[in-house]
Amino acid sequence: MRVIQAASLLLAVSRVGSSVIKRQSNGGFGDGQPIDGNGKGAPLSGGTNHALDLQNPDNLGQQSTDNGVVPNLKWSFSDSKTRILRGGWVREQVVTDLPISKEIASAQQHLTKGSIRELHWHRVAEWGYLYAGSIAVSGVDQNGHYQVAKLEEGDIWYFPKGVAHTVQGLDDENEFLLIFDDGDFDAVGTTFNVDDWITHTPKSILAKNFGLPESVFGSVPSPNPYITNGTVDNHTVTGGNGELTGNASFAYFAKDHPLEKVPGEGGTLRIVDSRTFPIATTIAATVVTLQPGGLRELHWHPNAEEWLYFHKGQGRATVFIGSAAARTFDFRAGDTGVFPDNSGHYIENTSESEDLVWVEIYKSDRVEDISLTQWLALTPAGIVATTLKIPVDIAENLQKEKQLLIKGSQ
Repeated sequence: MRVIQAASLLLAVSRVGSSVIKRQSNGGFGDGQPIDGNGKGAPLSGGTNHALDLQNPDNLGQQSTDNGVVPNLKWSFSDSKTRILRGGWVREQVVTDLPISKEIASAQQHLTKGSIRELHWHRVAEWGYLYAGSIAVSGVDQNGHYQVAKLEEGDIWYFPKGVAHTVQGLDDENEFLLIFDDGDFDAVGTTFNVDDWITHTPKSILAKNFGLPESVFGSVPSPNPYITNGTVDNHTVTGGNGELTGNASFAYFAKDHPLEKVPGEGGTLRIVDSRTFPIATTIAATVVTLQPGGLRELHWHPNAEEWLYFHKGQGRATVFIGSAAARTFDFRAGDTGVFPDNSGHYIENTSESEDLVWVEIYKSDRVEDISLTQWLALTPAGIVATTLKIPVDIAENLQKEKQLLIKGSQ
């Protein structure tokens, strides 16, 4: 009897769950269902994550122009494993998370006041963007030049491959985006922590190297803490071969650089590459704010793939990878994406009230893009009209200047 009652209960629960989804299927994509309203599609009846379906209507087939096979180009930091530590946390996106991202790996990292990302160096370059709080970055290069710089929100740093460095939090809470110019960042031989090295070196060698008693090194932590609690260090560094300044500086201060001109009037654009941040020779970036309803115009990048981190808002992008293959993705704050080398794309702010803010990263010394509209406008109008089957007067009057960020309709 109890078995029959249990079975009846399970059946009732399943019917309730099914009815909830069916009640939400009338609106099609807007209700997280693959129904286009023109006779295509049907409600989802099996297991599905309805919250994700609502956030990603383009995965349900909303864009009829999507075609062919395009690999997944999106990863959310919310899907990454967070490593919780004394003094902060870190979560990564590496090639094993997003296999298409072979050139760039990334992480979000949080430090509390005084906490330190311990002394280390990498086989790859490190680029960082501070979006909350204030930090001190410290680095020493192969020539004994050094720099200790205080960074505020919007500032950026870059440590070339092999440069020794550390980061310390100065405000109560501090958070930043880290970029590395190799997607396989977790591979052995990529990051080298100083305490790891010291604890795996004979104490007699350490004593001889530093000219100190062996007992000095008895408390070096092992395994390394990665992030460790501390107090804000106010010591002044002197000596060596002097402080790095000017074009050799590891730090980019946003307040010292004007924003780019945006003819389309749809937002703001900050380009940070070797022209404005000379030491950053392997990672170039753009920080973009796009107004509600605005469009980052159709374009492509001739020199590198584009990696993206979406910081605020919501938007969508269709990526064209050639051979008539295209796929649309929906993005929200915390998402990352990769647009393959030379692939055509746009980014649209789908919010009616909130700005869309994102960071674009390129494994290159500079940011380059080719505007679709400008290309067509600077090509003989008759050729454009014949190719696209449009009136020649339209081809003659296309915008000859890059619009970059196009203002949304009012």
